[in-house]
Amino acid sequence: MIPVEDRRAIVANLDEARAAGSRLAPACELIGVDPRTIQRWRRENGLELGDRRPHADRPKPMHALSDAEREEILEVANSDRFADVPPARIVPALADEGRYIASESSFYRVLRDADQVRHRGRSKAPERRKPPSTHTATAPNELWTWDMTYLPASVVGRWFYLYLILDVFSRKIVGFEVHDTDASEHAAHLLKRTALAEGIAARKQGPVLHGDNGATLKGTTVLAMMHWLGVKPSYSRPRVSNDNAFVESLFRTAKYRPEYPTRPFATLDEARAWAARFVRWYNTEHRHSGIRYVTPEQRHSGHDVEILTQRHRTYEAARAANPRRWSGRTRDWSVIDTVTLNPERADIELTSEQQPISRTVA
Repeated sequence: MIPVEDRRAIVANLDEARAAGSRLAPACELIGVDPRTIQRWRRENGLELGDRRPHADRPKPMHALSDAEREEILEVANSDRFADVPPARIVPALADEGRYIASESSFYRVLRDADQVRHRGRSKAPERRKPPSTHTATAPNELWTWDMTYLPASVVGRWFYLYLILDVFSRKIVGFEVHDTDASEHAAHLLKRTALAEGIAARKQGPVLHGDNGATLKGTTVLAMMHWLGVKPSYSRPRVSNDNAFVESLFRTAKYRPEYPTRPFATLDEARAWAARFVRWYNTEHRHSGIRYVTPEQRHSGHDVEILTQRHRTYEAARAANPRRWSGRTRDWSVIDTVTLNPERADIELTSEQQPISRTVA
């Protein structure tokens, strides 16, 4: 609905355009108003009274539900028999008895008017989960994620436990340990050793460490170690398995490697030896698809910029040598400057210390 003031302004502009020689149809098309609308405004005094639809007299339809029928709907819906049943089940049940009061949509409309459209029954209404913890990294050692996975032992019912810390920005495994027990002390020791190896104490701001809600990673010993090291804790939502996707993907890579043993580990030393070989391969040989197929070690040390720059130059030279083979740009070898954990919020803002430095390939 167009207000009276806007109608008058539109008509004044049209009159000015027509006085200058313009035709009505092209002028109306330019403004976005149909010519018949202008004619109706002039004919029905629409420039003085405005839109009369809000004040129109709308008589009640002859087939509308009567007050008695609306009361019957509420009475049936609130009866002991149907108090915990939605209209979608009330209407078929009544139909089986040869009884029709109103349609399902009418039931909903009457209940809505009575402010009774809500979850019915004893079962809990669906919960709206809070958004996941979202963190952004623009350099190594700003965002870590960790978890623990089980490694099978040769003794039935026994497991070895692989604790692992992953740098989200570089995908480098910055710390790992394998133990024969599941305890918070092992997690705290791994965190301390990793922080010392990565020089966290010399940084102005410690990394964010994201983990699941398991008791091992949330123990008092672990929290005290985080506080002492200046590491900020972050946790996944309860009963949500995909809030820690980076490290879960890493565990899948580990257990689907050809070198992963087909038989359970016989001893703790055997499990530790396999873990050491896997970490060495992953960090120094594995070209990760999420970081333009450089190794995590190369990205963690900053050598990925030079490597990707050289790849870009190689492709540009190949296109220059055979331009007919290239219909567009060469493959994207630009450096990924920002990595986000759980990027589900549209209002992610980087702090002043996290503003990405341009590392694109020239």
